[in-house]
Amino acid sequence: MDTKVLSKSEANKELRRLQVELVRLQEWIVHQGLKVVVLFEGRDTAGKGGVIRRIGERTNPRVVRTVALAKPSDRERTQWYFQRHATHLPAAGEMVLFDRSWYNRAGVERVMGFCTDAEYEEFMRTCPQFERIIQGSGIVLLKYWLSVSDEEQERRFKARQKDPAKRWKLSPVDIEARARWVDYAEAKDRMFAYTDTKDSPWFVVEADDKRTARLNLISHLLEQIPYERVDHEKIEFPPRQERAYVRPPADTQTYVPERYRVA
Repeated sequence: MDTKVLSKSEANKELRRLQVELVRLQEWIVHQGLKVVVLFEGRDTAGKGGVIRRIGERTNPRVVRTVALAKPSDRERTQWYFQRHATHLPAAGEMVLFDRSWYNRAGVERVMGFCTDAEYEEFMRTCPQFERIIQGSGIVLLKYWLSVSDEEQERRFKARQKDPAKRWKLSPVDIEARARWVDYAEAKDRMFAYTDTKDSPWFVVEADDKRTARLNLISHLLEQIPYERVDHEKIEFPPRQERAYVRPPADTQTYVPERYRVA
């Protein structure tokens, strides 16, 4: 396959085109009653949130839902591991985007010691079974791993450190994860060895350049679910009402101060 080299303006134009196709895919999912799950995994700073935002930017959040779970509660820690994820699986006509997923157990929980060896081994054994079960129920499952080099991750960590608008992204776990680069690499490779299966493969996206990663991932996603354009009835607007009505004076309302005006 030939690779197209795009300028920034061309990349933005292509992104808008792909987002229109995502809307058409969304309409097809609703029309056909499909159930779709897309997992986004990768190291910290790999760009998972950015690509998820681009997917959801033009789509209906009631159809294309994003799930980003916080750390489990005390009660959830006593549940079957997959239970709190399963509650977010889609009904007919929905696509769910997991910003991190049940694979936390194979990554951060393993490396940071948040689970026991027995819990980890049980996850690795049963995860392919769980995925076969949900696929057997009719769910389309897609798994993306965003791959970022250590040099680029370090650059992004330092950018977050300096930028007040991004500093919130540096949690204590993220900072500790930075120091454990090799541990995470080993955990990822072992996770792939167990869960990169024929029925549920991992799709790896080179993510050192965020714009490139977003275009490649979205275009690939669109290819994984055959869809057609859904016909729409022509929209006719009824005439506006026309009758005498005097609105209250503007000074009876409280307005937001006009501190800015865009020329």
